[in-house]
Amino acid sequence: MYDAVIIGGGPGGYVCAIKLAQLGKKVALVEKEALGGTCTNKGCIPTKAMLTASHLMSEIKEKAAKYGLKVSSVKFDVPSMMKHVEKSVMMSRKGIEYLMKKNNVDVFMGTGVIEDKNTVVVKETGERLETKNLVLAHGSVPSVFPPFDVDGIWTSDDVFKLGEFPKSLLIVGGGVIGVEFATFFSSFEVNVTIVEVADHILPYEDEDVAEEVKKSLKRKGVKILEKTKVTALKKTEDGFEATLETGETLKAEKVLLAVGRKPNIPEDVKALGVKVERGVVTDKRMKTNVEGVYAIGDIRGEIMLAHVAMYEGIVAAKNIVGIEEEMDYSAVPNIIFSSPEVASTGVKEKDVNPENVVIFKFPVSANGRARTMLENIGFVKVIADKKSGVILGMSIVSPSATDMIMEGVIAVKYRMKAKDLEEAIHPHPTLTETVLGALEGVSGKPIHL
Repeated sequence: MYDAVIIGGGPGGYVCAIKLAQLGKKVALVEKEALGGTCTNKGCIPTKAMLTASHLMSEIKEKAAKYGLKVSSVKFDVPSMMKHVEKSVMMSRKGIEYLMKKNNVDVFMGTGVIEDKNTVVVKETGERLETKNLVLAHGSVPSVFPPFDVDGIWTSDDVFKLGEFPKSLLIVGGGVIGVEFATFFSSFEVNVTIVEVADHILPYEDEDVAEEVKKSLKRKGVKILEKTKVTALKKTEDGFEATLETGETLKAEKVLLAVGRKPNIPEDVKALGVKVERGVVTDKRMKTNVEGVYAIGDIRGEIMLAHVAMYEGIVAAKNIVGIEEEMDYSAVPNIIFSSPEVASTGVKEKDVNPENVVIFKFPVSANGRARTMLENIGFVKVIADKKSGVILGMSIVSPSATDMIMEGVIAVKYRMKAKDLEEAIHPHPTLTETVLGALEGVSGKPIHL
């Protein structure tokens, strides 16, 4: 008898398993493909391995001569690039396998089929796992729907199998996935077009954030069509032809559907009797409406981010062992590995009443370290409560934004005042001084602007 059986070995599942084991519980984890889930094998890790290569390529092409470096030619080899991606994935996966053994988690490779809330059967082997608690961590799958259910179309799961770059690429969806892949492919002179149905790309970010990214993508030759919908798609002899609602047609060798992902909810999960809306519904302790059954990560259909799934796994584990803890989603970091990078946390400018807040943006172009890096696109924006000075949100468009956002995450989570953060000495010359400049601006006295 296990204290808990977890179905799904992605970020939420494997972290939950480790935390439960650390808390002294007997744990089993069932995974049907590979440990690490989508993030390790088809998402976070492989895309960032690819983007690291593309960022370096862009740096060399765009800045080497200005740095005084004479580079006669820069060539790329797609198979070698994919080997780097595969190695990055394998090392991450092996690391998780090691952690499972280190923490004495019993791992069953196969499809976990739920008989009831206390019994899981591994489909391929017939092994029966009896458990006191069940954690649903089934993850998500790419959203594919008409007219995009055409043979040969790419989703984010398929890109890592490429042997060569296409000459042209149409990306349907200008969210995080679409923008990251546009950044990657355009760095290698692929003719990229993004079609986004919302008012602007990166629709969950503020418009000024999207504008900075758009500016950078256009410099790379990316064509961006916003407020535009693809109504038909067909395969042709040399690729695909997409029809827009305006009647205009676009041709491309490849099409990438990047309109997000949907929760993976198999029939056995539904048969449990758990409440399902967009995803499996839980409270903030990750409990479903069925006693002893928890759900974490993308299967919930809420904030579908690996780092959120990880912490939900920790919260679920604590509640399983009797430590009462609730999830706090007030300071979730959202990060995009575009060029420049984008990161945000807390409230957005589009969601606040301007009369109740103070908002200040400090431009990257005014930062000394950025000038040494030949960077001039981007800013740090801080949103603070007008009465108390408490930081409510932060958005960053900058090199290393995905690292710098932690200053904002901590400030928002612990309700720090802009003055408190401003009084912390920021090292010089660093990009973090753009954060300092924005904080100074909130108080109305920016020194370097």
